[in-house]
Order: sequence, then structure tokens, then C-alpha cells
Amino acid sequence: MEYNTQRKKMELPEYGRSVQNMVDHALTIEDREERQRCANTIVNIMGGMFPHLRDVPDFKHKLWDHLAIMADFKLDIDYPFEIVKREELVMKPENIEYPNGDIRYRHYGRFLEGMVKKAAQIEDETERKQLIRMLAVQMKKSLNNWNKEGIEDQKIVDDLREYSNGLIDLQVEDLELGSQRYHNNNNQRKQNFQRKPQNNQRRKQQH
Repeated sequence: MEYNTQRKKMELPEYGRSVQNMVDHALTIEDREERQRCANTIVNIMGGMFPHLRDVPDFKHKLWDHLAIMADFKLDIDYPFEIVKREELVMKPENIEYPNGDIRYRHYGRFLEGMVKKAAQIEDETERKQLIRMLAVQMKKSLNNWNKEGIEDQKIVDDLREYSNGLIDLQVEDLELGSQRYHNNNNQRKQNFQRKPQNNQRRKQQH
């Protein structure tokens, strides 16, 4: 019995062993015209395997590229498109540039710090106040993911002032966050779990 691990490695296994065998056979055909016809047939078969991609731009071009890759660029035919070059397949992608600079408070993240600076520049007082309050609510939620004991509103006021270089100078009551404190979700789930047996006990007493 012959296992797939003992067979020739397929460059594009998504097309299957049968298509790879067709490509291998095309490489053995000596007559150029017959070899061309065989290549056209193989590409049509490959395209039929993915009918939902027929309307994708350059789909036909990609099929001919794939044929060349599966033939190890040794198939001597007239390609209807300029096929991909071997060296292009091994090119390393360009390095992605990441933002430089330290994040002042990691629990807030870089995006929120930038939003606070933008809010500080808004001239419309109503819009400015609404955005600052929304940012304050998000800051409090972010802080509570790090601190299970809850956060005082004064901390949010101080951080807003620091982030905006003093341009957002408010009092706690200006944020209108209310007296409600955020609690850790795990603690809330634990409390809910502990209440369930008591509810069950009451139901039993009623019956």
C-alpha cells in the first residue's frame, strides 16, 4: 500500500492528487500543440473545482499561475498571461511598522489617549462635554478590568486632566457618572451563583 506521505509533495494540495497527476502527465507530452491542449483542459478542470470564484477578478490568471507552480515552472507552453515568477514566491514580505512610543497607561490603551486629546480641542461645548463623558465612562470600565475593588471617579478626573495637559479640568460632579460603582464581572457571577441555592430553598418551602 502506498501512503500519501510516500508520494511526491504537492505544491498546491487544494487541487488534489488527480490534478497534480494531470500536470505531471502534461510535462511528459512531447508534442507542443498536444501539450498546450492538455494544459488548457487542466486549467478548465481547476476552474470547475471553484465555480463560486469565477466572477473574481483575475481568477483565470491565478489558475494559470497555479498551473505553472504545480509544474515547477517546467511546462513549456504559451501562457495567455504573464505568469508569476519563481523568485516572487519566496520574497519576504515588508516589515510592518508599528507605532513607536510608550503608552502612558496600558489599561486605557493608545486609542483612548488620542481621543482625549481630540476631545480637548473641540470648540462646541455641548459636543465636547458629551464626548468627554463617554470617554470617562470607558475609562472607568477599563480601570475596573484591572482593579477588582472598584474605582473612584476622582481618578478619572485626574487622568483626563493629565492626558489633556490640563485642557480638560473638571470636577467629579461635572462628569455626571453618578454614585454607581462598577464591579468585577467574576464577582457578580459568584454572587449570582451563591443566590441560586437560597432561591431553590424558598421554592421547596412554598411547596
